[in-house]
Amino acid sequence: MLNRNNSLTSLALQKFKRNFWGVFSLGIIVCIGLVSILAYLFAPDDSMNANQMHLSIHSKPPGFEVQMLTIPSSIESEQSFLSKLFFGVENTNTEIPIQSFKVLNNELHYVEYTSDGLQGIEKQIPLERFPNSEYNNYIENRTFIFGTDKYGRDYLSRILIGSRISFFIGFIAVFISLVVGLLMGSLAGYYGGKVDAVIMWIINVTWSIPTLLLVIAITLALGKGFWQVFIAVGLTMWVEVARVVRGQIISAKEMQYVTAARALGYTDYRIITKHILPNIFGPLIVISAANFAAAILIESGLSFLGIGAQPPMASWGAMIKDHYNYIILGKPYLALIPGICIMLLVMAFMLVGNALRDALDVRA
Repeated sequence: MLNRNNSLTSLALQKFKRNFWGVFSLGIIVCIGLVSILAYLFAPDDSMNANQMHLSIHSKPPGFEVQMLTIPSSIESEQSFLSKLFFGVENTNTEIPIQSFKVLNNELHYVEYTSDGLQGIEKQIPLERFPNSEYNNYIENRTFIFGTDKYGRDYLSRILIGSRISFFIGFIAVFISLVVGLLMGSLAGYYGGKVDAVIMWIINVTWSIPTLLLVIAITLALGKGFWQVFIAVGLTMWVEVARVVRGQIISAKEMQYVTAARALGYTDYRIITKHILPNIFGPLIVISAANFAAAILIESGLSFLGIGAQPPMASWGAMIKDHYNYIILGKPYLALIPGICIMLLVMAFMLVGNALRDALDVRA
């Protein structure tokens, strides 16, 4: 039996490797996953939530360059490396976009940046504010590859950090849906009778409620927030898992290996977890991949409606909400870039799901 299982696994893996779009999509998912985990290493703005605002350079196009003056703060921030890696840097310095600067009488005179060819306000700051009066180390030419958003924040950094919510909501939502769906589906399929009737009634009632409406209701009950959205999405996706598990167990419990397990006196828990569920794992993998994509779309919709991840937290759906009106104002990229990111990630999960379905089809 072990050799047979290994041969079937090897065969499925070989079939998956031959699917170009499946392997390519899996590579995209892995890359986005690494970027989401290490977002603050790749983001030009590594402050918490990439929330450095510069209203004077708001809504600038991709490739925009400006001189940036950083005024060091006297407040010292004590952060561990892991805290900076996963939560960003607690930036207490002040950043000011400038047009020009000069040094007069031990003071740094600078002209603040203004758009539309206007002359900015000239201000000055003592050179003593800079360590060893080395002001040159605190003036740099900064390039915004994706431009800036309507608050003047680096858009590339917001996109990279926003990938965290869209990516990890899939894992958490699918985990919750698997836990609840496996429990409900296993009980309904294995025991049948009144247990099946009650659980199917719950499934049908849940199924009849529009998904987005149910998520909104759960979100409002739990409150707005980061984890509340994850839980709400997961609690609405267990129905599909429960229906699949119920159908598979109804078919599997009539098999000879289940009858043999009962004859040996094994408990129902062991029969379900050790004998039935491992043999219906294939369909669960496929539906989990589809649920990943569905969770990403639901979270994006919630963020667009304003009840998902709350500001200043970066989220692709919230970024579309903040900038969708810029489509008719001549700057459609502000809404299109996060929209393309969502489309790319959802498409990757759907293609991986299709490839897994074909690879796990033993009849092919």
